[in-house]
Amino acid sequence: MGRQIDALLQQTFPLQEIIVVDNASTDGTAAMLAERYPQVTLLRMPENQGQAGGWSAGLSYAALKQRYDWIWTFDNDSAPQPEALERLLKGVETISVTDSAVGMAAGILVHGESGTGYLPFLWRDGLVKPSAEQAGQPVWFADTVIASGCLIRRDTVEAVGLPRADFFIDLCDFEYCLRIRSHGYKIAVVNGVKIDHEIGSARKVRLLGSWRLWASQPPFREYYYSRNLAYLAWWLHPNFRTKRFVALHLFRHALGVILFSSNKLACIKKMAQGFLDGRRAILGMRLRPGDATS
Repeated sequence: MGRQIDALLQQTFPLQEIIVVDNASTDGTAAMLAERYPQVTLLRMPENQGQAGGWSAGLSYAALKQRYDWIWTFDNDSAPQPEALERLLKGVETISVTDSAVGMAAGILVHGESGTGYLPFLWRDGLVKPSAEQAGQPVWFADTVIASGCLIRRDTVEAVGLPRADFFIDLCDFEYCLRIRSHGYKIAVVNGVKIDHEIGSARKVRLLGSWRLWASQPPFREYYYSRNLAYLAWWLHPNFRTKRFVALHLFRHALGVILFSSNKLACIKKMAQGFLDGRRAILGMRLRPGDATS
């Protein structure tokens, strides 16, 4: 976290306030912040509410209470380059003259070790990669981006609401992006902005004829990933094409778990449980990190 806060403090366009949402950590985070970064605002959660709950709480404070025009959100595993915020804002300015419906802006997340970029996706009743021509533009529009490193307008939050805390973790950002798009707002991607993003011990693997970045996740993460994706397809965007995309995507993901992950059997069991819970619209905090069954 110290690396991330240092990166935020070094921005060429200074931030008005740095807010840390502490999800009931027990690793001394609060004491470290008080000692090294007394200027940081700490929001202490009574229990771990996951990525979704922490994101929702942070946006509620920054957008609805403090009423900042733009809120820049991060996971704790990302660090922006010093000019990232300035370039994001300039990118938004270049299109805001002709398009006032931009509700979110994002750069390109890059896995530091491999140099692999996480491109945002288009939504066509499923996630679709943008064409090389589109993704090569200085500023282009996507339908879904990863929450870490994205810039969100206050009036977008006021119109659309907050991220769904009942997703707990994984895909809460995709759901929020699709909700933003359904309200008529656009999501701008500024190619000149690169943000270092780590996802554990990720490595390149070859799966079904193509290379991809793979990070082994514990069983509880596989549960939430499958559950939230199934819920998105069966309840939020319920049509045949979306359900087919999700079923095929989860099949490929399960194959990757079998080939590349540790604790394979437990992960597959949690994927199956998550898929069934998502289809039955059972959300909320069902598994906690560190539980004996997770």
